[in-house]
This record gives sequence, C-alpha cells and structure tokens, in this order.
Amino acid sequence: MTRSSLCALFLLVACNPSSSEAPSPPPHASAAAAGTTSAAPAASAAPGKRGPRAYVSNEASGDVTVIDLTEGQSVANIPVGKRPRGIQHSPDGAFVYVALSGSVPAGPGSTGDAGPADKSADGIGILSTETRTLVGRLPSGSDPEQFAVSVDGKKLYISNEDAALVSIVDTGTKQIDKSIPVGEEPEGVAASPDGRWVYVTSEAKNAVFVVDTLAGKVVTQLAVGARPRAAGFLPDSSKAYVTSEAGGSVAVVLLPSHKIVKTLKLEGENVRPMGIVVAPDGKLAYVTTGHGGTVVVLDTAKDEPVASIPVGKRPWGIAITPDGKTLYVANGPSNDVSVVDTGTRKETGRIRTGEKPWGITLVP
Repeated sequence: MTRSSLCALFLLVACNPSSSEAPSPPPHASAAAAGTTSAAPAASAAPGKRGPRAYVSNEASGDVTVIDLTEGQSVANIPVGKRPRGIQHSPDGAFVYVALSGSVPAGPGSTGDAGPADKSADGIGILSTETRTLVGRLPSGSDPEQFAVSVDGKKLYISNEDAALVSIVDTGTKQIDKSIPVGEEPEGVAASPDGRWVYVTSEAKNAVFVVDTLAGKVVTQLAVGARPRAAGFLPDSSKAYVTSEAGGSVAVVLLPSHKIVKTLKLEGENVRPMGIVVAPDGKLAYVTTGHGGTVVVLDTAKDEPVASIPVGKRPWGIAITPDGKTLYVANGPSNDVSVVDTGTRKETGRIRTGEKPWGITLVP
C-alpha cells in the first residue's frame, strides 16, 4: 500500500541518541501549545556539531529536516530524492539512511492506474551527519518503504512494498545479498535488539512474517489485526508489539516462540494504531494513532493501555530519547513534529518540518 501521508516506523529499532541527558523543553513550547510552531529553515544551514539531532523524512517535499534537540528547532532541510519515508541511522551515528521511492502515492485500497513508477528513484539514500549532505545511495529493491538496521550496522532489511519482498542489503559491499518473499504490501520492518529476528508486517495479508537472521529466511508467520503497520521489541527481546491500523489493535507477541498472547483493542475516536516505540527501560511502549491524533501509552508489564496523549494531526513516525523522558512524533498533515514530555504525558511544543513528515530517527 502506498499513501500520500507518512506511514513508520518503525520502527523502532536503532533510533535513539546516546547523550546522557534529555534536551530541555523547546523554547517555543508555550507558543506551540497555543497552536503555533517554530519555523523551518528555508534551506540547509551550515553544518555544526553532529548531535543530538532528530532527522525527519518528508514524503511530499522530498527532503529530510534536521532538528537540533538542544535548541528545539529545525536547523536544516536536506534534499534527498523522491518520497522519503522509512528513516534510520547507523549504530555509530555517522550516517542516516532514508528509503526513497519513485512509486506514485495512493491511499489504502486504491483501484485503477496510479501512473508509471520511476524505478530509477528507488534506493536508500545515505546522509552524512557531519556534513549534513547526501553522500551516496544503496540499492534497495523495488519501492522501498521501511527498513531495519542490523545491530552491527552491516545489513539493512528493507520492505519492497510493490514486490512482496524483503531485500537484505550489505552496507559494506553496497549490494543486495538476497530478497526474501513475504506477504503482499510489506511495510513495517523491525529487528529484535538481540539481532536474531526481523519482523515484517504485510498489510494485505494481515500478517507478520518472521525472518530468522541466521538462516536468512522466513520461519513462521503470525495472523494479526487488519493492515498491520509497525512492530517494536522490548530491550531484552522477550516480547514484541505489532500495530494494526484497520484493526484498531496491538498484538502482543511472546519470543522466541512467536506466539500471540494478547491483543489490545485501543479505544478512542478514529484511533488507528500506526507507529510504535518502546521506552529504553522497556516498561512502556508508545503507539501513534493516525487519525486519532494521539499517542497511546502501553504498560508492558500488564500489557494494557494506561494513557492517551493528544498530539498533532495524523501522527505516525515516533522516536524517544535514551533517558525515556521525551518523545518526538511526526504529524503528516500539519507538517510538524510534536514534542512530548513522558513524565507529565503532555505535548510541550511543535517543530516545523518539510511537507508531510513520515519517519523520525534520533542521532547522538
């Protein structure tokens, strides 16, 4: 499934900065709460220190917004190519990878001819976090949407949405090692922190395909709620959580058996579970709800929702600081990122981005 607004993350995996302190609340917080946002830069600003930074993929404007987390404002917009969506960083923070696609955006269940895809635009863009420039490209397979970075940074696992495949790319040789068949319209890709498993959501099959990274193949699949979007793992790799947009639910999966032990039905008007991120200590998980306009907080000990935090319009991509104190949430239609204090469970500000922000990753 393609779509005009941002669909993520995932993702969840390898997206936190390594700074020991959370950024101070943005200086524009009170204004943002009143409905205004900090302005985005007109063009890429001069490079400075590398981090801590947030990198936000903007699907409609074809660029990546760089946010200074200490200052709480955008400092650069970097042109990258067509339809940037999934975004992650290398384990050492030196590079940011972003999925680029020449496919034509279309909504869920769209019929008819969407027009020809520009396959020359497909790939994984490589950004240098030091120079804030696009420095290269990796092959990706057809129509890449989301991906996960292996723990050692040597592999990317990429969903090929229009080909029902997951491509495994070697970041050293810059070649595709293999492509693995999965269900139709693969989207979310998440790697377990222990590096053993990769979960790939299939929107059309309402399933999760489990890839054994040692064997390099699918070993099982799980039936979940309708249109699964993303997955996230606890830090000890003992459980995973899978969001399902149309099902309005989150599946709780026990590892290494890959058994669904509970399905959480999220309540609220227009709630559509989309992106997910797990707190660094594993005690809480945070789920964006798309048209619901909220972030739902899950208690991972009880596997129950415990709170709902209003944010911007159609939140999707989500990331958390390493101390667990601050969330950053990409709001597609409003072209901004919500800043959320996890202690008070309140939005403290918004930061302007490019058009239709999709994914977000935090870099030290």
